[in-house]
Amino acid sequence: MKRALASSCLLLSLAAVVSARAQGTSPSNSLAVTHANVVDVRTGRVAADATVVVRDGTIASVGAGAPPAGLRVIDLRGKYLVPGLIDAHTHLQTVRAARAALESGVTTVRSASVGSFRDVALRDLVRAGKLPGPDVVAAGIFVTPRLGEDDVLADPALADLPGEVVSEEALRRLVRINLAHRVDVIKTRGTERAGTADTDPRQQTYTEAQLRAIVEEAATKGVPVEAHAHGDEGAMAAARAGVRSIEHGTYLSDETLRLMKEQGTWLVPTYSTVVDLVEPGGDYDQPALHVRGMHMVPRLRETVRRAHQMGVKLATGADTSYGPASVTRIAHEVAAFVDIGLAPLEALRSATAGAAELLRLEKRTGAIETGLEADFIAVERNPLEQVGTLQDPLLVVSNGWVALDRLEFGRSR
Repeated sequence: MKRALASSCLLLSLAAVVSARAQGTSPSNSLAVTHANVVDVRTGRVAADATVVVRDGTIASVGAGAPPAGLRVIDLRGKYLVPGLIDAHTHLQTVRAARAALESGVTTVRSASVGSFRDVALRDLVRAGKLPGPDVVAAGIFVTPRLGEDDVLADPALADLPGEVVSEEALRRLVRINLAHRVDVIKTRGTERAGTADTDPRQQTYTEAQLRAIVEEAATKGVPVEAHAHGDEGAMAAARAGVRSIEHGTYLSDETLRLMKEQGTWLVPTYSTVVDLVEPGGDYDQPALHVRGMHMVPRLRETVRRAHQMGVKLATGADTSYGPASVTRIAHEVAAFVDIGLAPLEALRSATAGAAELLRLEKRTGAIETGLEADFIAVERNPLEQVGTLQDPLLVVSNGWVALDRLEFGRSR
């Protein structure tokens, strides 16, 4: 009975999302967008009065002239067309959260782990065309010393792991369980959390040897590893072990940043969610975390600036589940990067073509180019001049499906 009730709830939730999609979407994922100012995130050039033709979810052409006959036409009337934003660090795990991410302009996400392999399920729903997106790079269960009840109930094999997942064999077994669920990335940690008052985010959790065991096991299936690490020792251990990216990186030293630069290790600072610690509301609203955030924000700001100056690759992550309390979005992270010192084009690239490279999806998405997936958003103004315009997407197209159309509200009289 409980299983039937849970299935019914999932079906109702899916029906609500599909209904919402049907209210403002095209009957197919083929269309033409006309009179667009198309932003090239690689060069910074803007192609004026362009037509973008989409067939079966893929960009067929970008150029001048009238659209082919027989396609649904969306007239941007001079609005700016930008690649869909990428959230490289999210805990999105429900269909409603997926909708919230889409409406913020995010068309691709990389999971930073959720319970019960819900990110894998969401990924498969999008791939099957049951949801318009965002596309999900799934991480499955967090490779961490202490698994939660929600994790253990997801797969009986997890119950056979020891209470503390710290031995090399236990770590490899946990990675193998994730791989058996067809995850795209493994999420692990080098340090403790910042978002819980009883942990110090600088405290190292896994050693270099432990992290290397995780990386090696994931590599047997060609799967990369992302490592949560605020503290420098844990981040250094993760970088030496060969992870694909360091998440957060608040207290990174120049030595660690140099190593990351040499190895091509990415930094996903999730700056906006650390700012959330010091602001009322949002995902974090505790006095102890507010106090912690007051010294973390300037440190992370300094780290991002130094990383950029040293040439470390940066990508955007909102570190949110897109739940009802969330106030953090990728558009905020792009604006924060500009405020910290990145050029607007660099900041925008970190949320599009750059993040696609991190996710190894650069041949699928991240730019408005022929042959790539039709993932793009329309905004009122040029984001290379007014980056805040990204916070108000008027049109969101994901895999060729129109997920959001508010163009009528954004048109000047």
